[in-house]
Amino acid sequence: MANDAALFFGQFVKAPGTTGAVAPSSRRLAKVVSAPVPERGDPVIVELGPGTGVFTEEIQRRLNGRGHHLAIEINPALAARLTERHPGARVIVADAVNLPRLLAEHGLGRADAVISGLPWAAFPAVLQDRLLGAITEILAPDGAFTTFAYVHARTLPPAIRFRRRLLEAFEEVVPSRTVWGNVPPAFVYHARRPRR
Repeated sequence: MANDAALFFGQFVKAPGTTGAVAPSSRRLAKVVSAPVPERGDPVIVELGPGTGVFTEEIQRRLNGRGHHLAIEINPALAARLTERHPGARVIVADAVNLPRLLAEHGLGRADAVISGLPWAAFPAVLQDRLLGAITEILAPDGAFTTFAYVHARTLPPAIRFRRRLLEAFEEVVPSRTVWGNVPPAFVYHARRPRR
């Protein structure tokens, strides 16, 4: 949507370190990132950095009224838009490093999936470590973590550092094929079996 792109770009200009991209992700990327949402049961899904809600919409579609969906967004303007559009998701304005406390405050145990739209390559090493620590702490032993990266940036030092930390935090990390329908093209990391 044009309004989403304008809102997203405006937020990027105001705070590029927390928004991390100039445009929302594509629906094609959302389908790949949201793949670990279970098709049955009453899952707990945690979404990090939902932005304008492209991933949120796909998660809600897959849940189809089941389970719990916490969407953690640090930007109040983006969170307000999400709350309007996706009443099935519990949108929380907060920092994702506080995941264990946030889940506890909402009476939820471990997450079955953590789906991230965070700009990992824009974060310093200390913040990457704190976020990955919070994610592995709340993720169920058989849970999944997905996040994406841009193809053009995969050889930059922050992206290499993040990939290394991801391999240290999880026993299994599998990159997807390139999603060419995203601008810019991206791929998804599928991570399982968190190391505690």
